[in-house]
Amino acid sequence: MNAWLLTLRQGLAAWLEKLHETFVDSGYSHLLLEGLRNTAVITLGALLIGLAIGVLIAVIKFCADGVPVLRPFAALCDLYVTVIRGVPVVVLLLIFYFIILASADGITVAILTFGINSGAYMAELIRSGMNAVDAGQMEAGRSLGMSRLLTVRKIILPQALRYILPAIGNEFIALLKETAVAGYVAVVDLTRAGNLIRNNTFDAVNTLGAVALIYLAAVVLLSRLLALLERRMRAQTTR
Repeated sequence: MNAWLLTLRQGLAAWLEKLHETFVDSGYSHLLLEGLRNTAVITLGALLIGLAIGVLIAVIKFCADGVPVLRPFAALCDLYVTVIRGVPVVVLLLIFYFIILASADGITVAILTFGINSGAYMAELIRSGMNAVDAGQMEAGRSLGMSRLLTVRKIILPQALRYILPAIGNEFIALLKETAVAGYVAVVDLTRAGNLIRNNTFDAVNTLGAVALIYLAAVVLLSRLLALLERRMRAQTTR
């Protein structure tokens, strides 16, 4: 038993020494902070762009049935959703970085690319939530003299948000993890920061383990915040 404890202590001491050497003595710990900051900036920026695109496309496609002039735009929206969802996000990232936005920096390209990619998925999520709202809500708004667009903005969208909030939360979490490929366009995101530290310290276990734990902590925090928001929305609707 004493020999087992001694071995455990020696192993723990060696691990702590290696951990200190990798993140403190080497001076590379700042890379993790830089990578986490860039990942947060890319994720939040892409989420805002994705939500804006998603709402716009969902409203156009939802209103196109009653507004013939919107049908050509709805067809373009369908094409956009089909193309974006059919091309891997890494390929989109490379296309934007080397062809479409060749003069832009990596973070800007990453924000736009992930935002455009997320917008296609957000559009379908929001549209499904709008379709889940009872058709009588639109008729009620129209009977009050509201335009179709105003009815969507004032009545349909707020109700649809209750249905799609968990799905939007899942898309937010997926978007956070998708940014791990931003290193393909020379962005020092969290994953690339971990790889840089690993390459210079030859410590794969502690470096990649730290990166995985940071992603896990971020996902758990987002999940808790989304659950809290869902409870508050349910409480408001039951009053």
